[in-house]
Amino acid sequence: MSASLKIGLMGYGFAGATFHAPVIEHCGRASVAAIATGQPERARADYPRTKIVADLDALLALDEIDCVVIATPNDTHFDLARRTLEAGKHVVVDKPVTLSAADAHTLANIALARGKLFAPFHNRRWDGDFLTVRDLLARVELGRVTQYESHFDRFRPGVRQRWREDITRGGGLLFDLGPHLIDQALALFGAPQTVSATVRAHRDAASAPDYVHIQLGYGEFEVVLHASALTSLPGPRFAIHGTRGSYVKYGLDTQEDQLKAGLRPGDEGFGAGNTSGVLRVLEGDQEVEREWPTRNGEYVGFYIALADAIQNGVAFPVRAQDAVDVMTVIELAERSSEQGVRLPFERVR
Repeated sequence: MSASLKIGLMGYGFAGATFHAPVIEHCGRASVAAIATGQPERARADYPRTKIVADLDALLALDEIDCVVIATPNDTHFDLARRTLEAGKHVVVDKPVTLSAADAHTLANIALARGKLFAPFHNRRWDGDFLTVRDLLARVELGRVTQYESHFDRFRPGVRQRWREDITRGGGLLFDLGPHLIDQALALFGAPQTVSATVRAHRDAASAPDYVHIQLGYGEFEVVLHASALTSLPGPRFAIHGTRGSYVKYGLDTQEDQLKAGLRPGDEGFGAGNTSGVLRVLEGDQEVEREWPTRNGEYVGFYIALADAIQNGVAFPVRAQDAVDVMTVIELAERSSEQGVRLPFERVR
C-alpha cells in the first residue's frame, strides 16, 4: 500500500472541520499533516498531534506536505489556490473553486503548466443517492431520459450575519449549493447546449440569492436544478423520467448530518440510512412499481481517488475543466436571470 498522502488544511471553519479533516483522517490513504487557521485552539483540541500553523505561507514551507486543501471563504479561494500551485503543491479547492470561470480557467492552466493537480472539491459525487442515480442511468432502466430534476431544498428563514450570506464574498445558494447540483448534472450528461435560470433573494434582509432555479437544455431533454432556503416541506431530491418509466427519491444524503453529529467514516452506520427511491417502469406491457434501494454514501472516495491520482498517476474523476464548466453555468445562470433569456453554453478553454 502507498504511504499516507500528507495533506495541509488551509482553514478550519465549518468546511475544514466537518467535510475535510475527519474524512481525510479516516479514508485510509491520507492524513492531515498540518492545519493553518486563525482558530488554533479549536484545531489543536481536535487534532493534538497535528502541526498547527498561522497561515498559508507557513503551510507551504513544510516540505512534507504533498497537497493543500483550501477550505476558506469563497472570495479567498483563487489567490490561495494560485499561491499553492505556484509553490509546487497539489491543491484541492472547496466549492465554488473561484468566483468566475476565468479565474477557474487560470488555475487549471497554472496546474497544467506546473504538472500539479487542481482538484475541485465536488464531494457530492459520492452522495449515496447520486451514486444510485448514476448506476440506474447506466442500466438504462428508464429508457431514454426525457427529464431530470434535482432539488436541494432547506428551510432557513432567518438571515445570519456570516460570510456565507454575504453576496460580496460569494455567498448565497447559487455559489453554495449550485456547484453541487450543476456538477452532478454535468457528470451525468456533459455540457448543456443552453442555460436558463431564475435567481432571487426572497428572505427579509437577504442580499445573497436564496432561491435558484436552473434549466439546462440538452436538445431532446431538459435538466432542472433547484435550491431554496424557504422550503419547509421539500419535494423529491431526484425525479427522473424516461420513455420506460420514472424514478423518484426523497431525502438528502446522510453523511453531512452524520459528520456534524461526530460520526466518522468507518464508524458503524456511517453513510447508511439513506431512504430508498421508487422505480416505476414498463415490464412488457405492464407498469411495475418497486422500491429501489439507495447506496451508502462514500465521501472517503474523494480522498482515496486523490491519493491514487497524486501517488499512482490515476486520472482524478473530477477534472479541472469540470470546475471551469460549473463556474461557466453559474455565470450564465446569473446573466439569464438578469436578462430574462435563455443563453447558449460556450466552454471556456
